[in-house]
Amino acid sequence: MYEETVHIDRLDQAVSLFGSYDENIRLLERTFRISIVTRSSEIRISGEESNVKKAVRAINAMLALLNRGDTLNDQSVRYCISLVEDNIEGQWENMPDECICITSKGKPIKPKTIGQSNYAKAIAGHSITFGVGPAGTGKTYLAVAMAVAAFRRGEVDRIILTRPAVEAGEKLGFLPGDLQSKIDPYLRPLYDALFDMLGSESYQRHLERGTIEVAPLAYMRGRTLDDSFIILDEAQNTSREQMKMFLTRLGFRSKMVINGDVTQIDLPDGKKSGLSQVIRILNGIDDIAIVRFDGRDVVRHKLVQDIIKAYEKNEKNEKNEKKMNRNNGS
Repeated sequence: MYEETVHIDRLDQAVSLFGSYDENIRLLERTFRISIVTRSSEIRISGEESNVKKAVRAINAMLALLNRGDTLNDQSVRYCISLVEDNIEGQWENMPDECICITSKGKPIKPKTIGQSNYAKAIAGHSITFGVGPAGTGKTYLAVAMAVAAFRRGEVDRIILTRPAVEAGEKLGFLPGDLQSKIDPYLRPLYDALFDMLGSESYQRHLERGTIEVAPLAYMRGRTLDDSFIILDEAQNTSREQMKMFLTRLGFRSKMVINGDVTQIDLPDGKKSGLSQVIRILNGIDDIAIVRFDGRDVVRHKLVQDIIKAYEKNEKNEKNEKKMNRNNGS
């Protein structure tokens, strides 16, 4: 039986680390199959040596999060555990404490994962950034936060948010109201992020002045966008022609962020995704960054991570099955 002891300097950190009714401690015990005894600000861990060492590393990663002023919850504890399992928690512990933006209610917006931190750095350092990955990784929300921060600093004069109005099973014609009413549901995630950052009154004021624009992708044709921060959301639903059209709107002193999930394409059968193509043909070009998120970066309910992993496993099995069938057929 191997044993290690972790000492915690501050009582408030010990309380946060243990969790309500020691739920974080119980999660570590189940995950690493070890035993933990807590006394005041001391944690004694026993079990197989390799598992104990992993638990200690997970606790240190959790402490690093608390030292940055963040809070521990089930999602963040599981994230620390996943980093230890992949042996990359050192990147997390050394991640800078960066505040991207302050919301209208005074809440600081910070990257919650390594992927999100890399994404924010890529946007800051490149004219065009692609964020590619599953739902729930914060691609849209962080991009809007970066846009608002750049707007507040005077680096851009306008924020332009757009996405293709492509149905995911429903038809636009069945929705009530005029064209604007029909397309509003497609733009709702962008509205929500802006409301959170600016507040409804400030958002409405900027909308009336034209310094903020939220519109379907089709409205971008024929324009040159200077001094702007432009975000294209749900880019997996652009055609190849639409993607080329959008990228060539880039003007001087502007930034573009293109987000999407190539596993959730809602285009009609036979229509190729512009996002799938563009991340291949633009890879390696200076001043263009491509950031890929994975299941670890999901910041929603734990079940979202499990669902994504299940779909990825199923997709891999289907590919292997097709490959075997082709080999057997030949």
